[in-house]
Amino acid sequence: MKTPQMIRNSPVPLLLLLTGVCINGYKPVIIVHGLFDGPKEFKTMFRYINKVHPGTEVKVIDLYDNLSSLKPMWMQVQGFSKAFDDIVQKAPDGVHLLCFSQGGLICRALLSMAPDHKVHTFISLSSPQAGQYGNTEYLKRVFPDFVKKTLFRICYNRVGQKVSICDYWNDPHHRSRYLQSNSFLALLNGDRPHGKMKAWRENFLRIKNLVLIGGPDDGVITPWQSSHFGFYDSNETIVEMGNQEFYRNDTFGLKTLNARGDVSMCLHSGVKHVQWHSNYTVFRSCIEKWLT
Repeated sequence: MKTPQMIRNSPVPLLLLLTGVCINGYKPVIIVHGLFDGPKEFKTMFRYINKVHPGTEVKVIDLYDNLSSLKPMWMQVQGFSKAFDDIVQKAPDGVHLLCFSQGGLICRALLSMAPDHKVHTFISLSSPQAGQYGNTEYLKRVFPDFVKKTLFRICYNRVGQKVSICDYWNDPHHRSRYLQSNSFLALLNGDRPHGKMKAWRENFLRIKNLVLIGGPDDGVITPWQSSHFGFYDSNETIVEMGNQEFYRNDTFGLKTLNARGDVSMCLHSGVKHVQWHSNYTVFRSCIEKWLT
């Protein structure tokens, strides 16, 4: 098995290729990392994929690693988009997209904005797809002087919107502030109407499968149901995906995708946030079958 190699003197110089020779016709797998990590965290996932599907080409985009993952979400989407497009153009039979944590939101933005993305399966691995609202170690690292009840004061202004976590901070007690000031998630989920909603919806619906993976012992994604498009109401009671306003109104195509039978949810207990991409049980039960 080949070890990770940095591709240099390339049109996309920041692309890390974990590559095997494609001999069995498996579609390439593109991986996008999450907050505070990078390609090295996915070496185990690479081994898992090539163990069950030998020769699969696995490409981990090496951009906005570690502290750089705190940069604004739209800035990251723009950067990832260039690398993503270069890979997809060389894969006539399509690709699979596996995106972890914050990376899941970046990938959904990529899919929404790319009219010819050729993504077959989008696997969202413990990603806050409906937003984030919780006191976690990650929050303390970014904003040590704030807790979830006060973070809206910095997140919902121009300064806060320059920090990635604020771009998907969804305070259920300050809904109007979120709708007015959030420049990323509110647009991506169609919570605030905008002129590109129809095009984004059509682009997102080009995927053949959406796989949502998460679980109650994650410890970072809060509420954990956000990984399945559930979220808090104003009383911090969980509202499941099917009762979310963006689902009922089908603002970005999730309801249509589900009606097609193309949404799959996978739940695992006992898995911490940083373990999802290295847990073999999760891989075998939630990921393996989609990567053909």
